[in-house]
Amino acid sequence: MSDSSHNTGFIILITLVATIGGFLFGFDSGVINGTVDGLKLAFKSDSVVTGFNVASMLLGCAIGAFVAGRLADVFGRRSILIISAIFFTISAWGSGIAHSSGEFIIYRLLGGFAVGAASVLAPAYISEVAPARLRGTLSSIQQIAIITGLFAAFLCNYLIAQRAGGSTHIFAMGLEAWRWMFWMELIPATTFFFALLTIPESPRFLVATGKKDKAIKVLTRLMGSEAEAKYTDISESLAKDHHRPSFKDLIGPNGSIRPIVWLGIGLASFQQFIGINIIFYYGAVLWQSAGFNESHSLLINVISSALSICACFIATFTIDKIGRKPMLLIGSVGMAITLGTMAIVFITAGSTDAGKLVLKGIAGPIALVAANLYVMFFNFSWGPVMWVMLGEMFPNQIRGSGLAISGLSQWVSNFIITMTFPIMLASIGLGSSYGIYTFFAILSFFFVLKFAHETKGIELEKMVG
Repeated sequence: MSDSSHNTGFIILITLVATIGGFLFGFDSGVINGTVDGLKLAFKSDSVVTGFNVASMLLGCAIGAFVAGRLADVFGRRSILIISAIFFTISAWGSGIAHSSGEFIIYRLLGGFAVGAASVLAPAYISEVAPARLRGTLSSIQQIAIITGLFAAFLCNYLIAQRAGGSTHIFAMGLEAWRWMFWMELIPATTFFFALLTIPESPRFLVATGKKDKAIKVLTRLMGSEAEAKYTDISESLAKDHHRPSFKDLIGPNGSIRPIVWLGIGLASFQQFIGINIIFYYGAVLWQSAGFNESHSLLINVISSALSICACFIATFTIDKIGRKPMLLIGSVGMAITLGTMAIVFITAGSTDAGKLVLKGIAGPIALVAANLYVMFFNFSWGPVMWVMLGEMFPNQIRGSGLAISGLSQWVSNFIITMTFPIMLASIGLGSSYGIYTFFAILSFFFVLKFAHETKGIELEKMVG
């Protein structure tokens, strides 16, 4: 179908609104990075409790991703995103005023629900309003927004900590710096809420729920004279009896789970098992373990985030040219090499009498370069491409349910990796931990090679699984 009559400017505008959810996803995920020391001191928590304080949001993310996919099939993509914006706001405020681990965890769980919902629904919404030839480019903006959010969180953390003299010191109004780090999220959270009120509902949701007039009205705004034809294509792509989407649709004609669902679970899980969020969530702790002070560690996070944004932009202008599968394969190879390099550096590093790592000579620069190349490879490939594929590869009838299962897998995997890192750091050390992530990066290459299929340029109505 021709894209000549598409209202490209309007499509880009509503895409940018949806990706504010990605920005908040990144900010909410990254803000914890600079607050770990403050949480330990304020709540008098040990390493296990601190690990759960950090990872607790991920439980909310898993619930949010799972529930949001199904709720979006009932109430709409936009409606659930509006609820997530409200939760982002409550979580940002509450995390900053918390005075105990229990109170903090409740607010982080709410934030996690919002992140989980935004993580699956923002790319799904974008894929459902974008023309096929631009879908990869526009959907990958989500990853730019995520990394920009991370960058903003790291930068805010760094500047606030620098001004206060440390994350545990007083910043303003008699309150510690780490609390203000959380409150900075209130600005994008409220912006997201009001911006969502200006965009239309997904036309594919409207068709699936029998709202023909509304669907055609939105489709007309998106693609002009082709609206009626697109409405027919979407309608015909749904179940023959036109029943509402449900989890039962994930079962194929032979009574087994559809292969496309297993692919979604695999892609979502591997994206986390390669260890990327260890750098996002524990970057400051990681680099302090490697011998850098808190200030330098926070600055390294800022630099890594800036490089990640560059990699995301490269991905955005590449994904609709070379395709999804080649980018995943390139990323797996690059991450395996860089993770392996870091593992070797950390395994061979010396240590102080207190057990703190010491990177001598060129070992420190090598580790820094490898770490930054690693996040660049990730943000060129698995970072944006996994979300793009999840948002587009499921047939219309099972998109919500497929995203629910895949999103749940992604965030459960994220929780496992995040929760186990402090334990592995204390038991087997930094080098061996990175050796495990290297193994999964190698495994991800063969998984994609055997099971992934290309979705570049294919209309959503033609997706099969």
